[in-house]
Amino acid sequence: MHGIRYCMDWTALNFDWNRARAFLVSADERSFSGAARVLGSTQPTVSRQVAALEAELGVTLFERVAGGLELTDAGVGLLEHGRAMGEAAIRLSLAATGQAESIEGTVSITASEAIAAYLLPPILQSLRLAHPGIELDLVVSNEPRDLHRREADIAVRNFRTPQADLIARKVRDITAHFYASPSYVERMGGLDTAEDLARAELFAFDRTDMMVDGLKALGLHVQRSQFPITTANHLVQWALCKQGAGVCMMMDDVGAHEPAVVRVFEDLPSVGLPIWLVSHRELRTSRRIRLVFDWLAEGLSEGAA
Repeated sequence: MHGIRYCMDWTALNFDWNRARAFLVSADERSFSGAARVLGSTQPTVSRQVAALEAELGVTLFERVAGGLELTDAGVGLLEHGRAMGEAAIRLSLAATGQAESIEGTVSITASEAIAAYLLPPILQSLRLAHPGIELDLVVSNEPRDLHRREADIAVRNFRTPQADLIARKVRDITAHFYASPSYVERMGGLDTAEDLARAELFAFDRTDMMVDGLKALGLHVQRSQFPITTANHLVQWALCKQGAGVCMMMDDVGAHEPAVVRVFEDLPSVGLPIWLVSHRELRTSRRIRLVFDWLAEGLSEGAA
């Protein structure tokens, strides 16, 4: 290898990596201020670095538009070359520190309470065993977190994100159904058919009509009086259900494996729920985020054990 001479015009490399990095992150964030937050820098510094890169290359990379930055045609043309350069720089850095085969750093994942408690633990455990250098921050919430504001790196969601500048992958479709404890079913004199839904006690997340309207949208007509217990925590609802306090909707991946409950209203169709993985554009340039994203995709696609 030492005898190989590369025929490369080194004089053509007339810009430095820091300026190229400022360009890449600004393209991802669509603003210099956003790029500054990611890089731990300041907005004027990032702006100056991008301006210097434009001057060195003799092109205009961004146009200022309402709400941020937009790549010019020249910027779009250079973006993929810049990304390849960024990936090469990461590989070079890892090789130089003897970490070419290891990936380290923190990745934050947001998911609903039920998904975080029941679907993710075995997947994250296997990830930690295989890649102990990766640290995980779990943001557990039934409310969607804003990936643009870096409230998480990766989101596990039951809906497709409408933002075109986020990266989304559908993992698989799951189903959900109504479950209750055997003691509750006995006390209610049986909960076998859809007609029995009208006399069942259900759980609501709040005192609004969200659950009533949500079930009506599925063709299930219930009354507000059927929700005597309200809690925003889905895991508490599930615990109350197992104790015989009412009927709870839960993913079949969970309910079918829980011996403390039985499926009720058997003639009702299950509710379809897609599982989507969503990430911001840093997915394309961060090896650790890409690894965790792919690991989650593989693990969630396999379903419940």
